[in-house]
Amino acid sequence: MSSQPLSIVVLAAGEGKRMRSTRPKVLQTVAGRPMLAHVLDAAAALQPESIHVVYGHGGDAVRAAFADRPLEWARQAEQLGTGHAVAQALPAIPDHHQVLVLCADVPLITPVTLKALVSAANDTLSLLTVALPDPTGYGRVLRSEDGAVEAVVEEKDASDAQRRINEVNTGVMCLPAEPLRRWLDALDAGNAQGEYYLTDCISMARRDGWPVHPLFCVDPWEVQGVNDRAQLAAVERAGQHRQAVALMREQGLGLADPARFDLRGELSVGQDCFIDASVLIEGTVTLGDDVHVGPFTRLCDCHIQSGTRVLAHCDIEGSEIGHGCRVGPFARLRPGTALADRARVGNFVETKQAWVGPDSKINHLSYIGDSELGAEVNVGAGTITCNYDGRKKHRTRIGDRVFIGSNTALVAPLAVGEGVTIGAGTTVREDIPADTLTVETGRVRQIPGWRSEERD
Repeated sequence: MSSQPLSIVVLAAGEGKRMRSTRPKVLQTVAGRPMLAHVLDAAAALQPESIHVVYGHGGDAVRAAFADRPLEWARQAEQLGTGHAVAQALPAIPDHHQVLVLCADVPLITPVTLKALVSAANDTLSLLTVALPDPTGYGRVLRSEDGAVEAVVEEKDASDAQRRINEVNTGVMCLPAEPLRRWLDALDAGNAQGEYYLTDCISMARRDGWPVHPLFCVDPWEVQGVNDRAQLAAVERAGQHRQAVALMREQGLGLADPARFDLRGELSVGQDCFIDASVLIEGTVTLGDDVHVGPFTRLCDCHIQSGTRVLAHCDIEGSEIGHGCRVGPFARLRPGTALADRARVGNFVETKQAWVGPDSKINHLSYIGDSELGAEVNVGAGTITCNYDGRKKHRTRIGDRVFIGSNTALVAPLAVGEGVTIGAGTTVREDIPADTLTVETGRVRQIPGWRSEERD
């Protein structure tokens, strides 16, 4: 790292017209978070003296999205180029600082690369470059015969020979604040785009005798900018692949297909965990040892303990799942659900604010909400807890070893004692004491000898 204090300027004022969105471009998401959030995280990892965000289009929304971060904000009222943008932040940066310039639409930049770039500057200048098979749209890096960086020329101002150069400017550079003020003051907009280019500071620095230290980025995805939906989707897949590889190598996670894995939050796993294809992870999710997650499942803000199997097509949010449980397929566990060890929740079952005791089973086609189930409870198919009276939610409490027959309605508030058996098709409106058989006594009428009317 440089011996000088570091200030970071993040350029985030662009409108992003090619996104065709009312949302500011820097708030478009990658891995479930705004692009600007990724860049700010990388910047903060360098522990700079300050981080300055230059904002413009949709400024109120951008500032509101990061109101909890210790940032300095500089408004660029007119979009007059990158040099003009940096100039808006520079008055708040002391002369003895190094200035690291980042782009808010380059979300895959890493702290490792940024630290290397600041070290390469060594109290002078450094420039992050990359070689692209198709450099269209990027400024070309011009070098002298001895390989020294002499200038950066934007594509619209480049000659045909210069356009054939495939080493390009990434927009990320580190410069000393005091001469940077002079160079910015000397910029002019006499170019094809009528803008004040920050890259013109490179040629000014060379003219003034400052060396420019290039740092070559080996991973083009790390410096890929995002200007439209297609680029956003491509960066999303590259970022997801990066996360998948890290989880496999660093935590030993087994993935059926890393290309069909999406992490939009934080995931920590124990040993021998396996995630099948097309699984989405959101929020904070932890998996104990030997947890298997089936395909087409969403896990959001949940904790799943060891030995549990989550089968295909489940949606689990805000839930705690114990050891050795079995969930799904096609189960929905809503926030507030907690499954004790070895509990089972089967196909087309929905739970909400429900505690399901150890070894209890809700295997088919049931809704259990605002409820507490003891140990070894069996809930038959088609059972529902009627927990809402139109104004308030009420709880249902079910003791240990209760057997509930199919197509039962439990009207809360309700308490069912231990060892109770409830016959199929029963509607329960009153508390049931322990060890009681409860059966609906509605009379069934039979008509012998009846035949349906014959049809022509």
